[in-house]
Amino acid sequence: MKIAVCGKGGSGKSTVTVLLAKELARKGKPVLVIDSDESNYGLSRQLGMEVPADFTAYFGGKEKALQDMMLSNFTHQFFDGTWTLKDIPESYCSEKDGVKLMASGKIHTANEGCACTMGNVISQFIDHLILLRDEYALMDMEAGIEHFGRGIDNGVDQILMVVEPSYESLALTGKILELGQSIGKPVCFVLNKVDDENQEWMRENICEGAEVVCALPSEKKISAAGLRGTELQDQYDAIANLAEALVNGTSGMVPVL
Repeated sequence: MKIAVCGKGGSGKSTVTVLLAKELARKGKPVLVIDSDESNYGLSRQLGMEVPADFTAYFGGKEKALQDMMLSNFTHQFFDGTWTLKDIPESYCSEKDGVKLMASGKIHTANEGCACTMGNVISQFIDHLILLRDEYALMDMEAGIEHFGRGIDNGVDQILMVVEPSYESLALTGKILELGQSIGKPVCFVLNKVDDENQEWMRENICEGAEVVCALPSEKKISAAGLRGTELQDQYDAIANLAEALVNGTSGMVPVL
């Protein structure tokens, strides 16, 4: 199953991606985490891994890939066949405890241009990636909704939005649901940083039709790891239930609440 994890900046996309990936790996499931956020430098540290080389370099680097796209009037195909998890070159992938990590690429210097090239490469990769039933690919998307405009979500099976306790995040739920439904993808929601005071409000003010599948409590250990850039190692019942729902589901996401 290919899952796009999205949400506003700071909502906890990387946290949920990491915790879910680790939980699936504990169940013996092969997991690939794809860092498709060009400005996120904390995901690898949360996984306890080294930062992998930009996958765009596999195709000659960002400048060469962009040139190929322009020469073909942006119809260039970087892949001529299907890929599996085993086909990902080791030099473009980090691995620990059953979880693999790859990155579309990062913005490294000023004035190097937009991230559209990296988005095109990773979008095509998702389209050509073939997973077995027990294999999972979790995409940590860039903040906001631009990835929908780039068409990156077209190749996934499930969209999982992380919602934090803020007006902006709750307001975005309706748009994410609308965009997901417009491309025929099921959308589910994870409430993050919840406590006794805000959870009821979040549930009442999330968009109409939202399917909440997980509520991750506000945890000092998670906040501390995010601040210090250290590995997330603790387990949480909410994420364990979510992983169990994914493993046992026959299609889409199974509600766990």
